[in-house]
Amino acid sequence: MSSSTLLLGQTLSFTGDPFLGSPAEAARHDPHGAVLIANGRIADLGSADHLRKTHPAATVRDYGTAIVTAGFIDAHVHYPQTAIIGSWGARLIDWLQRYTFPEESKFDSEAYARSIARQFVRTILSNGTTSFSTFCTSHPASADAIMTECHTQNLRVAGGLTCMDRNVPTALQDTPQSAYDNSKSLIDRWHGVGRLTYAITPRFAPTSSPDQLAALGTLWAEHPECLMQTHLSEQREEIDWVRTLYPNFSDYLHIYEHFGLLGAGGLYGHAIHLADREKARLRESGGAIIHCPTSNMFIGSGLLPVRAAKAAGLPVGLATDIGGGSSFSMLHTMAAAYEISQLTNAPLHPAQLLWLATIGNATILQMQMHIGNLAPGLEADLVIIDPHSRPDIEAAANHADDIWELLFPTIMMGDDRAILDVWIAGRRINRG
Repeated sequence: MSSSTLLLGQTLSFTGDPFLGSPAEAARHDPHGAVLIANGRIADLGSADHLRKTHPAATVRDYGTAIVTAGFIDAHVHYPQTAIIGSWGARLIDWLQRYTFPEESKFDSEAYARSIARQFVRTILSNGTTSFSTFCTSHPASADAIMTECHTQNLRVAGGLTCMDRNVPTALQDTPQSAYDNSKSLIDRWHGVGRLTYAITPRFAPTSSPDQLAALGTLWAEHPECLMQTHLSEQREEIDWVRTLYPNFSDYLHIYEHFGLLGAGGLYGHAIHLADREKARLRESGGAIIHCPTSNMFIGSGLLPVRAAKAAGLPVGLATDIGGGSSFSMLHTMAAAYEISQLTNAPLHPAQLLWLATIGNATILQMQMHIGNLAPGLEADLVIIDPHSRPDIEAAANHADDIWELLFPTIMMGDDRAILDVWIAGRRINRG
C-alpha cells in the first residue's frame, strides 16, 4: 500500500436510516476508533488498537476524544448571496427585490465572481462543510468561478447557472434559448470533471416563462445524469403569485411536472406548504424536498415537519440556504432543524440531524457511492468535531451518558471552533 494516514478518535458512522427505526441503532460508534486513509479514500475502519497493529507503517494523527465522522453536506445554497447574509427585514419577494437581485447583478464581473467564490468556499470549509449544491446567477461567469474554485480544491460539489427570463431586473434576464445554450455549454465544460456535478437550475416558476421551463425540461431529458434544482412552495405569497402566473395548473409542483422538471435527482428547496397531491407525486417520482430551517425562520416562511415528511416516504435534505439562511454552519442548521421539530411536536434525535447533514444529503445529491459516511471505499471527506470546544459546551458534555448526549450540545451551541480539522479526499486542508 502507498503512504497512508491513520486518524484516531471517536468514530461515528451510519449503518441505516435513523428515521426508519431506533435512531441510535442506525449508527455505529467506537469510542476508541480509527479511520485509515490511503489514496484519497477510506481504506479501513475499526478499533484504534486493531488498526494500529494491522497498519504499523501508517502516519498516525491522534484526535483524542474528538469525533471523527463524515464531512457535512449542504444540499441547497446560493454562493452569490454570501455578501448579503443577515440582511434585515423582508419577506421572500421583497427580500429578492431589495437584496438578492442587486447583489447577483454584480456577477457579470468575472473578478467579483471569483472573489466571492473563494470567500464562500473558505468559509464553508472552516465550518466543516465538504460538499454542497449551489445556485449561481444567470451569468455563466458565476458558474465558471465556483466550479473552478471547487475543482482547484478537489471538492465534490454540484452547481448550475440560475436561469431567469422574467420578473427580474434586466441585468439578470436571460432567454429560453440562452438558458438552454449556456447551461448545455456549462454541462459540457464541467459535469464529471474531477468531482463536479452539474445541476440544471431554474430559479423558480415565477422567474421562468413556460418556454424557459420547457427548454430546461428538454435539457434535463437530454442529460439525466445531471441534477435539477429549484424552489417550491416556500411562502404563501409566493404560491399565490404562482397561481396568477400559471392559472391552468392544479398546484405549484404540477408546473414543474408538466415541463419535465420532476423526477429523481430533482431538488426542491423549502417545499413547506405542499398539497397532498404534491406530496404523493414527489414520493412517486423520487424528487427530494430540501429543509432550510434558518432561512425559513429568518424570512418567516413556515415550519416544515421533517419527521412527518420522512414518515410519508419523502426524501428530505438539509441546507443552510445562504444567504436567506442566517448561518454558514451546518451545526447551526441542525440546531435550527431541531428547534423547528420541537415546534411541530416531533423532535428530531441527534442521530437524525447528523444523518440528514451527511449520508442523507449525499443520497439525495446522488453522491452516496462517493461520500457521506465512514465506510471503506468511500472518498475520505471527513470532519473532526471537538465536543469540548468551549467551556459551556464542555460543561454540558460532561453530563453525557452516550455519544448523542455528548454531541448534542455541540450541535445546539457549536460554531466553527468546534471543527478541529477537515479532510478532503484524504488531504488535510488549511482552513485559514
